[in-house]
Amino acid sequence: MSEANSRVAKVAGLTLAGIGLSHFVAPQLYTSLTEAAFPDNTRRHIYIDGGIETALGLALAVPKTRKLAVVGLLGYGAYLVGNVVRNR
Repeated sequence: MSEANSRVAKVAGLTLAGIGLSHFVAPQLYTSLTEAAFPDNTRRHIYIDGGIETALGLALAVPKTRKLAVVGLLGYGAYLVGNVVRNR
């Protein structure tokens, strides 16, 4: 991976980690988004999602764990989409 791509991945990872942490600071910002996927126990899922996003973001920021983080992001995306579809 080129240095420029590595820098972009690091910034993207740290941004995702920051978004994940914001789930704990201001969970009300995520209520309407999270209700579509998790209509029951929405607040609990906001915190779970925040933890997942923080972990994946940090993993994406570190070159040694970047490939695993991308796989994790794909799985996380499928998990969210699957829950939205299931709860329609």
